[in-house]
Amino acid sequence: MPNITHITDFSDPALDVYVRLTGAQLRNKLEPEKGIFIAESPTVIEVAMNSGCEPVSLLTDERLINGAVAGIIERCGDIPIYTAERDVLAKMTGFELTRGALCAMKRPALPSVEELIKDARRVAVLEAVADSTNIGALFRSAAALGIDAVLVTPTCCDPLCRRAVRVSMGTVFQVPFTRIGESPEDWPKAGIDKLHTLGFKTVAMALTDKSVSIDDPALKAEEKLAIILGTEGDGLSKTTIADCDYTVRIPMKHNVDSLNVAAAGAVAFWELTK
Repeated sequence: MPNITHITDFSDPALDVYVRLTGAQLRNKLEPEKGIFIAESPTVIEVAMNSGCEPVSLLTDERLINGAVAGIIERCGDIPIYTAERDVLAKMTGFELTRGALCAMKRPALPSVEELIKDARRVAVLEAVADSTNIGALFRSAAALGIDAVLVTPTCCDPLCRRAVRVSMGTVFQVPFTRIGESPEDWPKAGIDKLHTLGFKTVAMALTDKSVSIDDPALKAEEKLAIILGTEGDGLSKTTIADCDYTVRIPMKHNVDSLNVAAAGAVAFWELTK
């Protein structure tokens, strides 16, 4: 039998994960095995569950109990399911629930870099990308265009934050990812050295006097490529560019000097996975 509770008291500590805990508190770095992330919308929740993520509790519009989330509830066993009318939930969470459902789930354990990319040919590395919308869009492009794995640097936005998961449409659960380093000191030199040791040529996406075009035949001839994309605004650090094997530009017209990192990633993924 589903364990359904109609919400009347918003101060219930069981609801903290939805309305009071910060992203850092949900990640729980001190005890990663207790970390939680929030999946939003029935579609994303189902993708997460299909990838093996374990639900902890569900918060949903009561009108969906016998509709869009019925199948999810059947799969959730006896976890707590909290429900209320849509306007009550909006007042509680501070925003309209996208398609009416949030699910708190256990954060999966991240593999080592070596384990993740041992059989990969094309990986994306996201350096200090701060905007969760861009992270979600990059993962969606990576999934659609054939990137084997994604590595995020220590100062990069959390791919499992609520907005990134939602924007990705759940593809953060379909493209394997891990962090390349635990502290800022682990990137770029140590991280790039590790990629080289694992047989990858590194590609810095940046505009410099030494940039080669993204359609350069030498790039496509490489067996293993790590495509490195930088933070919004400043792009890649000078140290990263200097340590990479290639610096690559996307040819553009009308004197446009750059693309948003998510758009640049999509172009790079398309061209370099051919």
